Amino acid sequence: MAVRVAVGSDHAGFRLKEMLGDHLRVSGHEVLDLGTHSEDPVDYPDYGAAVGRAVMSGSVERGVCVCGTGIGISISANKVTGVRAASVHDVTSARLARQHNDAHIACFGARVTGPEVAKDAVDVFMGTAAEGGRHRVRVEKIAAIEAEERS
Repeated sequence: MAVRVAVGSDHAGFRLKEMLGDHLRVSGHEVLDLGTHSEDPVDYPDYGAAVGRAVMSGSVERGVCVCGTGIGISISANKVTGVRAASVHDVTSARLARQHNDAHIACFGARVTGPEVAKDAVDVFMGTAAEGGRHRVRVEKIAAIEAEERS
């Protein structure tokens, strides 16, 4: 199933973001590239937040973020209310992020995940549905914590 997906990265993740964006397009997905558009130094929080906002606004259904480790950009995306961004390292973490956590955004580390592994993982992330059931209850608890912290 083709989906609309936003991609974003800092300078460290630029090349992997470009490759994943191309891969997603070839796979039939509609890609919204939110930057960065070069390897000039930038700050990952700006791009994690941009992808998170695109997902939560409904302009896209999923997101892919890339920084050096995948951690900082994941933390940044998760600051957007309602976002569930997961640091993904392989097909197993990609599958479980969707099945168990109903993650909207997959975050990759260009310095820790090779391009072929990232392509396989993004395919699994895009093609996997949330399981619901006992996992839905846990996702709802995460949302309740978020609502409590924001009030």
